Parts: sequence; structure tokens; C-alpha cells
Amino acid sequence: MGVVATSHTSRLAPPWLHWLALLFLCAAYLQGAFVKATDFPGAIAEMQHFGLTPAAPFAIATIAFELGASAMILSGFYRWVGALGLAGFTLFATFVANRFWELAVPERFMVANSFFEHWGLIGGFLLVAWHDLKSRDVG
Repeated sequence: MGVVATSHTSRLAPPWLHWLALLFLCAAYLQGAFVKATDFPGAIAEMQHFGLTPAAPFAIATIAFELGASAMILSGFYRWVGALGLAGFTLFATFVANRFWELAVPERFMVANSFFEHWGLIGGFLLVAWHDLKSRDVG
């Protein structure tokens, strides 16, 4: 059974609120790309820390991907592609950067929290992709 949109529903969910929610979902990726772009030696060091070589091309690709996929989501241009891309990127990054099972107890707690918080982001991006594809399936 579907929900019928009414003027009451639109007042509770204005378009700007939808866009703001998408901006919040992309915020870490936009911030991460900005920090990497403004501190490129730091971005290279981060790639080296996680064993990604050659580090400079990985840093450039990460910056471009985070900005590009976020722009797709925020603009609505193939939003589902950007959302699935960031979901996959986050899944990969989670297993590269948050390997809590390899850490001793004091460090394990924070890294485990981050690991599972990233799963929440993945779920959010999957929902964005699903809703975008569903809205395109008008027939």
C-alpha cells in the first residue's frame, strides 16, 4: 500500500530538507577531499599509511572521486551512480582503515565504533540509490 502525497506531507518534507540531508550524508567526503587537496603531502602520507601505492595517484583519484560522487548526489545527476560509488568506496575504505580486530583493547574500541558507523553511511547511500532508482521507474 503506497502513501499518497498531500500538501501536508510536502510541508513536512520540503525539497530543501531533502537536499540538506544529502549534504550531511556527503559532508565527510567533501571535507575529506578538501583537506586532502589543501594538504596534498598529508594525503600522500595517508595513502602510504594504508599501504596504497603509488600514493600520489591514489590521493588524486580519491579527491576526484569524493568530490565527483558527492556532486552527483547533490545535483541529482545520476544520483544513484554517485550513491552506489560512495557506498562501495566506503566499504573498501572501512576494511582498509578500520581493522579493529587487529588492534589491542585500548585502540580497538574507537576503531570498532568507526567501522560500524561506516556501515551506517553505506546503508544511507544504498537508500539514496534505491530511492533515486525508484523515482526513475515511472511507467
